[in-house]
Amino acid sequence: MRHWRCVGAALAALVVLVVGPARAQTTVDLERSFGDALTTVPTGALDVTGSFYVPAYSSVSMSQGKLRADFSVTLSIHNASETKPLVLNRIAYFDGNGKQVDSYLKRSIALKPFGTVDIYISELDVRAGTGANFIVDWASAGEIAEPVVETLMFGSVGNRHFSFVSQGRAIKIVGGR
Repeated sequence: MRHWRCVGAALAALVVLVVGPARAQTTVDLERSFGDALTTVPTGALDVTGSFYVPAYSSVSMSQGKLRADFSVTLSIHNASETKPLVLNRIAYFDGNGKQVDSYLKRSIALKPFGTVDIYISELDVRAGTGANFIVDWASAGEIAEPVVETLMFGSVGNRHFSFVSQGRAIKIVGGR
């Protein structure tokens, strides 16, 4: 029995060394990771613009506040247009105090019709806490189908697994509607 405790402790130490502290996905190059879903940013006027607010529950209080469950979060941004590119100008991640935790675009990118990009936040990354959210700013040359922006949360507490989806809410649309 003592041998297995030592093995367990050694494995736990190895996991800490290999996994290390929680890291965000900022190092992911969306252009490289989702290159097939992207196209050239239109050069003309982008006269239709909008913003989405997307709740992202990276941590949730449970058991009357006595337990905190941490969840992985996947933000998915879908171009719902069959014919036009969707330009993404900003993907920003905020904590529950309204402080920006991360930014995922160095420059604007354009999604092909029906294209999708994802941002993944590990369950180990608890920087944004229980009030986490994203802001996604988008644009188009002319009228376009409104993008579909959602987060999928997944996590485990003991032997129970939880998953749920949160839909983005349009907080600004200018032009074309």
